[in-house]
Amino acid sequence: MEFNENRSARPFEQSPFRLIYQFPWRAWKAWRLRAQTRRTLKKLSPEQLRDIGLTREDVYRYK
Repeated sequence: MEFNENRSARPFEQSPFRLIYQFPWRAWKAWRLRAQTRRTLKKLSPEQLRDIGLTREDVYRYK
């Protein structure tokens, strides 16, 4: 018998109960990353923003 034939199935891998908790967690992490990026960009001077190809208006429009 091969190794993969002897392994137990993963019952909660695609379970809807797991997805109920996984989606809000991923959405929260993405929201926090955007907030952190927005804070960092707001601290930069106009010259630094110009160096990376952004303007102050781009920072304010970033959501």
